[in-house]
Amino acid sequence: MQVNLEFYKVFLKAAETGNLTQAAVELHMTQPSVSYAIGQLEKSTNLVLFQRLSKGVRLTSEGQLLYESLSKAFQYLELAEQQIQSLNDHKIGSIRIGSTGGIIKNMLMPGLDEFRRQYPGIRIKLLQAKTSEILTQIEQNKLDIGFVYLPIKAPNLIMTPLKSMENGFVVGEKFKSLSEMPLTIEQLLGIPLLLLSAGSTTRIFLERWFSDYGHPISADIELNSIDLLVDFAKRGYGAAFVSTSFVEKELERGELFVLHTRDRIPAQELGMITRKNTTPLIRSFTETLSALFKSP
Repeated sequence: MQVNLEFYKVFLKAAETGNLTQAAVELHMTQPSVSYAIGQLEKSTNLVLFQRLSKGVRLTSEGQLLYESLSKAFQYLELAEQQIQSLNDHKIGSIRIGSTGGIIKNMLMPGLDEFRRQYPGIRIKLLQAKTSEILTQIEQNKLDIGFVYLPIKAPNLIMTPLKSMENGFVVGEKFKSLSEMPLTIEQLLGIPLLLLSAGSTTRIFLERWFSDYGHPISADIELNSIDLLVDFAKRGYGAAFVSTSFVEKELERGELFVLHTRDRIPAQELGMITRKNTTPLIRSFTETLSALFKSP
């Protein structure tokens, strides 16, 4: 049995008002149209739903059972429509983000704060992981957005450049004198190197730079955390390779010093990764983040 949904709406209003004329007024219909809808519903269900009275109508026992079921069904339908509107207005929902620790702390956090201010009902889910894992989870629809260093090979994903990041080696007070002169690669290799773990995008980037000049590298201290690398550098353990914008405060306070190399270390491009087909919520988020990175 298939019944016109509008017939159910007319039935509910007639049951609530107990009067077909009043139901017609509230539904902005004519009274004959209401009577027709009720008649068609009774015909389709093969039930008598109303007792016709001299001054209105009253539900039969079958009509009462149908009314109770339909009332609940339309409450759920109304709730679903409200949720759909809330999703369209970005009042509810979630965004799944993947990034490395250094990018999260030093670049992404202000954007997350701004987006949460604009859309406080959106739940932000954040995963700290390596670039390869982030790309895999985006392709598998386990993450919505990734923030990684470019370039990467991911033809099925959208890559949006956000910011050029200057890289360099930083040292603490123990090696401060080395920051006062340009260093050759050989001199740089004479210092204990504090590097991100092998396989990370930044580590691969640095290995390629050294390789271009014919030098392999190895780490004296190898960690997954930029913060820990910086702490070890400040304590005099060696030179940590970081994006210099990540340690601006430490440089200003004289806790760290940049080593200058004769051969310039190129910048890395920070990028935002998404799937090709995204939701309006994801587009709002990426627009917010892109605007913040473009602002001076």
